[in-house]
Amino acid sequence: MRRASLVAFCLLATSPQTRAQSLGDTLPVTGDIVGIHDPVIIRERDAYYIYGTNGDEPAATIRIRSSSDLIHWTKRGHVFAKLPDWATQAVPGADGAWAPDISKVNDRYLLYYSVSTFGSNRSVIGLATNETLDPAATNYRWRDEGLVIETTRASDWNAIDPNHVIDRQGRHWLTLGSYWTGIKLFELNPVTGKLLEAGERPVSLARRRAPVGAGTPVEAPFIVNRPDHYYLFVSYDYCCKGVDSTYYVVVGRSRKITGPYVGRDGTRLLDGEGTMFIPVFAEDGRFRGQGHNGFLHDDDGRDYVVYHAYDRQLGGKPVLRISPVVWGADGWPSLATR
Repeated sequence: MRRASLVAFCLLATSPQTRAQSLGDTLPVTGDIVGIHDPVIIRERDAYYIYGTNGDEPAATIRIRSSSDLIHWTKRGHVFAKLPDWATQAVPGADGAWAPDISKVNDRYLLYYSVSTFGSNRSVIGLATNETLDPAATNYRWRDEGLVIETTRASDWNAIDPNHVIDRQGRHWLTLGSYWTGIKLFELNPVTGKLLEAGERPVSLARRRAPVGAGTPVEAPFIVNRPDHYYLFVSYDYCCKGVDSTYYVVVGRSRKITGPYVGRDGTRLLDGEGTMFIPVFAEDGRFRGQGHNGFLHDDDGRDYVVYHAYDRQLGGKPVLRISPVVWGADGWPSLATR
């Protein structure tokens, strides 16, 4: 998956994309931006699409939003009208899909999605494919490809929050996981999008260490492939508590996609450390619990990060946030600032 200040009179003359970038900091998004968790973003021709967990409807089946300028967003329906039968049988009690990932491989789009129930690791990750992302296209149809991987209550990790990535050798991987023993990595068959080998053992990339009985909050992995390093972004601490959420994003990098991932100061994500990327709250204190990010590397070379946060002005509802990303001379990313 994948995303200079100017004076006011100059802004009026710029295109929407130029205007968004020139503002620095978080983009001034509008439209259907409320009620979203776990966003990921992709571009197809002149349109941007965001896929995310529904935060405003009971049966969340992956809500789609689109935009022509990264600023104004419009709801465009769901990936599924209801969960596939195999998923409801695999995870009794589940009423929706969570935490999607979107990418393009050759001539088709791959959408990985999670099905679980809150607080349980009886979970599955499925795959859906499409030839186009434009709901108005004649060939628009999501095809469910079924199970990719599952965990049970006997597992020591959790099969949710998938992210597909291709390494510099052309090998395909899926990183995933939350809580339990943390973030894992599996190699994929590049043709099917499923596991390369049935029963393959995962590579551990990040985890939180805690006393017995305490929480180990780490989730939402996303790997960005840069020329010299792979960058692993994960969300620490607690989501989904409204303005009491303590979610934030850290990053580590590695020469190898399999790790180990370390922060700027050399601390390891496998030890629950790393470098802060998105803080718990925005500077003005309005947005809290900022996390579960996705990336867009746009056609013009600019990078953006999408994530959700809880808006104090809206009573703690989850909202969409998009920020430009800059890469320092030392290779480390940061949110663009004014």
